[in-house]
Amino acid sequence: MSGTLRINTLGIAARTIIAPRLSRFYRAHPEVVLDIVVDDSLADIVAGRFDAGIRVGNRLEKDMVAVRLTPDLNMVAVASPDYLARRGTPKSPADLHHHTCINWRLQMDGKHYRWEFKKRGKQLEVAVNGPVITNHADVGIAAALNGLGIAYHLERDGVGEHLAQGRLVQVLADWSISRPGLYLYYPSRQHRPALLGAFIDCLLDRKPFDQP
Repeated sequence: MSGTLRINTLGIAARTIIAPRLSRFYRAHPEVVLDIVVDDSLADIVAGRFDAGIRVGNRLEKDMVAVRLTPDLNMVAVASPDYLARRGTPKSPADLHHHTCINWRLQMDGKHYRWEFKKRGKQLEVAVNGPVITNHADVGIAAALNGLGIAYHLERDGVGEHLAQGRLVQVLADWSISRPGLYLYYPSRQHRPALLGAFIDCLLDRKPFDQP
């Protein structure tokens, strides 16, 4: 099997799903070139001539075949122990107005993400402010680790390890929401090529990719 496979993917999928499996895919298919474009702006994969894309399930384009790669993703508000010792712990989303927060800029329209929360059927959106605005998870998490404020990220996107090690602490856990999982998708009118099928099998750890 040989050829080039062009993939347009969210950063979280590139870091947590694709990157750890690159060597396994290469060993199985050394004649295949993976052309991976990290893009959080929800580009049109057909216009961009990509073979497939990876997105959160609720942002899939129409008329696509979708393959689920992960379970649903939890959003978590986190801060460093040092920050919470200095500023206190928010008890409700409204308390965020009295805290410094790490703002997230949406790449698709440049607006700031309004933090979304839900508890017992009540839904809230909160516009936050703080010393850092970013469109990259690594920057936001680093800012939180350094005590600059509270960040709100997908738990899978590098936050879980920091929580487990005590470097970050989750706040407002009873208000957190979940997002549909990550899906690989491609046009329904397109016959799935063997290269893409092999790539999907690798991402899902199917045989012959179920061994390290």
